[in-house]
Amino acid sequence: MEEQVTIIIGSGPSGLAIAACLSQQSIPYIILEREDCIASIWKKYSYDHLHLHLAKQFCELPHMSFLASYPTFVPKKMFIQYLDDYVSHFNIIPMFQRTVESAEYNEVFKRWIVRARNASSGEVEIYNAKFLVVATGETTNPYTPEVEGLNTFPGEVLHSTQYKSGKEFKNKNVLVVGFGNSGVHFLSREMVHLGLTMLKYFPASLMDFLMVMLSKLVYGDLTKYGITRPTEGPFSMKIKYGKYPVVDVGMYINKFGEIQLFDKYMNL
Repeated sequence: MEEQVTIIIGSGPSGLAIAACLSQQSIPYIILEREDCIASIWKKYSYDHLHLHLAKQFCELPHMSFLASYPTFVPKKMFIQYLDDYVSHFNIIPMFQRTVESAEYNEVFKRWIVRARNASSGEVEIYNAKFLVVATGETTNPYTPEVEGLNTFPGEVLHSTQYKSGKEFKNKNVLVVGFGNSGVHFLSREMVHLGLTMLKYFPASLMDFLMVMLSKLVYGDLTKYGITRPTEGPFSMKIKYGKYPVVDVGMYINKFGEIQLFDKYMNL
């Protein structure tokens, strides 16, 4: 059993940020990561033309800003480079391919007992530490619902984490199942930027009220399209449930009365 001061589970941006802050205070730690790289969602499971939907000043990690030459909305490749540079700068060395199977707090010894399976050896490794940080993210595990007839569908079926670009689907008929538009808020990038800036000075409840009012003014009544607004505000939902609003990067109503969304960074 290996004794540690702090165990961090996950080497995404949050886990890396915690590691850097601990390093600044000379507090020892280890990071257990089930994948074979840092920020696996960004490196392995995101589409090619992904950009941060929040301005860079809201997305940089502690103790290291983005380069001044970075654009306001940082593209995927530049964000990954930033994370790699961050790891190098703070000498962060995660223990890869360790899947945490259990974490229990021992009241007698006042320590966390963590069991992780080493994917390389197949063995279960046991660690204990005074502190435990769970930084596994909000959208860690892809979920594909059971749909009747899906197993006999002759065409290609893939989860959104496997999607890289629209080029391979050019001139093909594609059905996208799931959009997240049922019971969520619609906000523009400008609204989100305003809200995050003002959150430094005003409570979330006030900003929720303001964001909902702005959304109604900009988008009007969306119930005729089957989209209903939640009873709770966008920032409250993010804090309580980890649910993000739909960030509009372009919207129009087509001739059939249907909402069409597009991303100016997508090249189909």
